Amino acid sequence: MGGGGRESNSISLDGVRDKNVMQLKKLNTALFPVRYNDKYYADALSSGEFSKLAYYSDICVGAIACRLEKKDGAIRVYIMTLGVLAPYRGLGIGTRLLKHVLELCANEQNIAEIYLHVQTNNDEAIGFYKKFGFEITDTIMNYYTNITPPDCYVLTKFVTHASPKK
Repeated sequence: MGGGGRESNSISLDGVRDKNVMQLKKLNTALFPVRYNDKYYADALSSGEFSKLAYYSDICVGAIACRLEKKDGAIRVYIMTLGVLAPYRGLGIGTRLLKHVLELCANEQNIAEIYLHVQTNNDEAIGFYKKFGFEITDTIMNYYTNITPPDCYVLTKFVTHASPKK
């Protein structure tokens, strides 16, 4: 098969809703060493278009979950989680999920930045986000309680908006 073109047709995104939030819970259990609390799921559900499940040939294989935060009258988007099951990595699914959220940000005039926390040794994730224009803006020591290393980087992308058409 040739690169890029065909595969993306098998990827579809779906909103996170009450009736499918269990899919997100199952994914997170498989993907992350952290147990997420009810607030995480409430934030994901209330973020609307900013949280999505990704299906590959009708199998739920990945998700992005964001929280919208108010800051100085603007909105900051916090990526709580972005993950794709290991056998499905490299197919463009994580890229599709992140691009979806970045496009939403670019179209919302009052969104100033989008940020996330990444464990300091997660070179793969850091490289992935840097490709999309994120930069390391801070280091938080002992951010994680039960994983090593416990430190994280804050990666931030400042959203540039197309200037309104005159």
